[in-house]
Formats: sequence, C-alpha cells, structure tokens
Amino acid sequence: MANRSGLRLVGDGLVLREWERGDLAAMVKLFDDPEVAFWTPLVSPFDLEAAKAYLDRAHSDNGRIQLAITVDGGEPMGEVLLMPDRLALGYSVGAAFRGQRLAVRALKLLTAYAHEEAGLPRVTLEIEGDNAASSGVARSAGYRLTDLPPTVVTDKGREVSLLTWEHLG
Repeated sequence: MANRSGLRLVGDGLVLREWERGDLAAMVKLFDDPEVAFWTPLVSPFDLEAAKAYLDRAHSDNGRIQLAITVDGGEPMGEVLLMPDRLALGYSVGAAFRGQRLAVRALKLLTAYAHEEAGLPRVTLEIEGDNAASSGVARSAGYRLTDLPPTVVTDKGREVSLLTWEHLG
C-alpha cells in the first residue's frame, strides 16, 4: 500500500492530512520534546534538518501513511501513522495540545481507515509497559492488550520492552 497522495480523513472534530513543506517549523515544535524523544524512535534533538528528513520519508513510497492531526486542516497538533508492513499504527501529540483527546480521536479515525479502506482485519500498537498515557489512549480507542510476549528492542541506547495491543476489524 503506497502513501496515498492527498489523503484526508475527517471525523470526530478532526482533519487528518498529509504533512506539507509548510509544516516543518510546526514539526520541530511538536517533536523536539523530551517526552516524544523518550517514548518514540524519533531522533533527538528534532531540529529543522530532522524535520526535512522526516518529511521526505513521509512523502516517499515507503508504504507508510503519516498524517498530521489538525482540527481544521491547518495547524498540526500531532501525528498518527499507519505502517502496513507491520500492521501497526502509532501516534504522537505535541505538548501544547495534550489533554484534548486528540490521540484517541485520531487513532480511532485511522483505525477505521485501516480496517475499512486498507482492508486490514487486525492492526496493532506497540507500547512500552510504563507508558501509562499511551496505554490509556489505546484502551480508549478500543484496543486490547494481547498476551503476546513483549518485543524487546534497543532505542537510543535504551532497552525497551514493547507490549502489543490489537484492534480487530
């Protein structure tokens, strides 16, 4: 599944849209954050060069769908992404925008897209066990924790144990 040009998902007070060149400064504000650096594989510091490289990857034909979370198609408040090669979704919300249920609403929209449009009967999230906020988002979006053994990866020199959450279509 290639990144679909012009993809916009609208619902629950949100507009999920593709990243644009004009979003680079906003990406830095959203992703150059200690919480984002700790819980995600994004590079840190996340500067303008990192934003340009990230945008280039988002626009490449890598199969991923990476969408800015907005309320009106304008200012990005975070990101939600679909990695069909791993049947996995992910999300991040900027510090200034947390507490508005943006991640839950965006995750529900992209999950519905994954099931209904992309035809994926099962999608997953991989969440570090200590990440209570992300686990809460998963639960609120209708995901359930599986009994699969944790996946252990090394990220930025830190061993991370990821639990698998799933949503069935």
